[in-house]
Amino acid sequence: MSEPLPKYIANQALRLEHVGIESAKAEMEWILCHVLDVDRLNLYLHGQTLLDNTARGRVETIVARRITREPLQFILEEAWFYGRKFYVTPAVMAPTPETEGLCEAALRIIASRELEQPRILDVGVGSGVISVTVAAECAAASVVSLDISEDAIAVARRNAADLGVADRLEFRHSDFFSAVRPDEKFDLVLSNPPYIREVDYDDLPPEVKADPKIAMTSGDDGLTAVRALIAGAPDFLAPGGRLMFEIGLGQSDDIATITENDERYRSLLCIKDLNDIDRIVVLSCDE
Repeated sequence: MSEPLPKYIANQALRLEHVGIESAKAEMEWILCHVLDVDRLNLYLHGQTLLDNTARGRVETIVARRITREPLQFILEEAWFYGRKFYVTPAVMAPTPETEGLCEAALRIIASRELEQPRILDVGVGSGVISVTVAAECAAASVVSLDISEDAIAVARRNAADLGVADRLEFRHSDFFSAVRPDEKFDLVLSNPPYIREVDYDDLPPEVKADPKIAMTSGDDGLTAVRALIAGAPDFLAPGGRLMFEIGLGQSDDIATITENDERYRSLLCIKDLNDIDRIVVLSCDE
């Protein structure tokens, strides 16, 4: 390849920028790392030699698909989350950095309570990023992972196996809490529920609309799934347990109103994301 690697990356990134893709250079680096099976450092150390005509053809095929605004995660069938590579398909949502905040908050609570064998319930497992991350970061944790989609469960199973935590995850086909026994109790109930209003769906970017709609939209106000979580979780919380879930922009006041009318809840905490937006809700039934 006579064209210097940095120039090749820049020229391909321009093709992505022309169709409105942000972070085009970073995406090109990711594509090249994937095709050449190297990390970013070795991309720049050895990529010039490795990028032969065959590899370049693969790169340009990926770029051609990306220009149609097909999500890069689905093209490559991989997404990075909490420092780990996850397998993803259009059957699941592509994970986002905001959900990493939910995992961080859950792990802090586990550590602060010094739980020896924490029991976790993940409602809406999707690709498995929450279940797998908590299990991988906390070797004593066991997780029951629920999803209404069998296809999503298949993806999550693969990730649990690939990342070495399959022995501590139990997957169940479930509509919210339908597959949980009344006698089962959990230290944490975690969820990244759908929270987008139906009316806003058509205005979403093409990449977001490539995710399963059932995992994104939730009624006229975006809170149908959240109400189901709030209504059902107390029945499955152990003493001192917490319900934790992700919310959308401007929904924290609505959550406060919903829980204010539910006498089972005693405290509500909202944790902000890196953009100073209320993103994670933590609810407790204890003082």
